[in-house]
Amino acid sequence: MMKFSVIGAGSWGSALAMQLARNGTTYLWGRNAQHMDDMQKSRSNEAYLPSVRFPDDLVLEADLEAAITKSDAVLVVSPSHAFAEILKRIEPFLGSRPLAWASKGFEPNSGRFLHEVAEDIVGDIRPIALVTGPSFAQDVAEGKPTLVTVASSHKDFAHEVAHALHNEKFRVYISDDLIGAELGGAVKNVLALATGICDGMQLGDNTRAAILTRGMAEMMRLGNAMNCKPETLMGLSGLGDLVLTCTGDLSRNRRMGLALGRGQSIEAAKRDIGQVVEGIGAADEVMRLAKKFNVDMPISEHVWKVVNGLMSPTDAVKELMSRGPRQEFED
Repeated sequence: MMKFSVIGAGSWGSALAMQLARNGTTYLWGRNAQHMDDMQKSRSNEAYLPSVRFPDDLVLEADLEAAITKSDAVLVVSPSHAFAEILKRIEPFLGSRPLAWASKGFEPNSGRFLHEVAEDIVGDIRPIALVTGPSFAQDVAEGKPTLVTVASSHKDFAHEVAHALHNEKFRVYISDDLIGAELGGAVKNVLALATGICDGMQLGDNTRAAILTRGMAEMMRLGNAMNCKPETLMGLSGLGDLVLTCTGDLSRNRRMGLALGRGQSIEAAKRDIGQVVEGIGAADEVMRLAKKFNVDMPISEHVWKVVNGLMSPTDAVKELMSRGPRQEFED
């Protein structure tokens, strides 16, 4: 079995490292030396996953070069805005090792997909893969049943990643539609803000169902314009992740939306959540893609207006509801 080093010791990085370590030796590196020391002493990540013990085969490695050179492959787990920075740090030590990541979103300002960032920094020859799908870190850390997708154009590496993660509590599917999987994992964060806002405003179950359904239609329209496979967006990395992130209260994006819907400011909500809310930055990039491919995405557009202070949640809902009747499905 391929031995992985996980780069990034936040909640999701730690959870995936724990899952890998259930199947064999796995190395975990984090940038915060004090955090690494605390985890070493407690054999847990009390900051993000309190009271969940690390498996015996999870090795905490404070030295970045050592963490990578002891492994056969690397799994990067970082916020999308820090993805390029992390890749630049690890590139000198990668050698010929394949690269996987479990980060969702776009590169800020450029709007590039993360596979484009990876190919630019570490080269386009080595195998690369994305781990994505409906998965909260807490549930994975606790060993609760979870299903994910590994997306890659490198079939052999996709199977290696899947094999390293897969066990009786963690089922892995494989896809060759990397762009579709990346798109679903990014757009769903924007739509989770929308459902959170509506739930924060106490608009009811009907509204939540409508946001999920019409939000999915937006994702499918954009995916179609970008030649993604429809079954990818209807699968775990699209619909599955959308449902989880829009309805689960462990979702940071949903919690941000709830705060905004209740009248809290973005800055105050960020302080309360204490972790990166990917949907805020993703809203900019989703709208960039919508304009580039001339795709109508009204829900995403109004989320973008709200998070950029251009419209209140109340006015956004009012404007969306004032849109005239139209065909539900267009030819």
